[in-house]
Amino acid sequence: MEENLIVEALKFMVLGMGVVFSFLIILIFVLKGQAALLSKYFPEKEKQPAKKPQAPAASNSAKVAAIIAAVQHHKNLKG
Repeated sequence: MEENLIVEALKFMVLGMGVVFSFLIILIFVLKGQAALLSKYFPEKEKQPAKKPQAPAASNSAKVAAIIAAVQHHKNLKG
């Protein structure tokens, strides 16, 4: 009687794993089909390389001067 239960358990295990495996295989094909449809009707736009804006040298030196002045002011407040 105990052997019969083990055989039944193995049958249920194989059946359950087969169902899960089948579902995953079907899911893979559905997702690949969906990706193909989306890329057909909504193609990705070509990305152009972004151009870095050319900042004038004066603005950089002005920022550096402002930072140096702020640090010196902070040091003078501490004593």
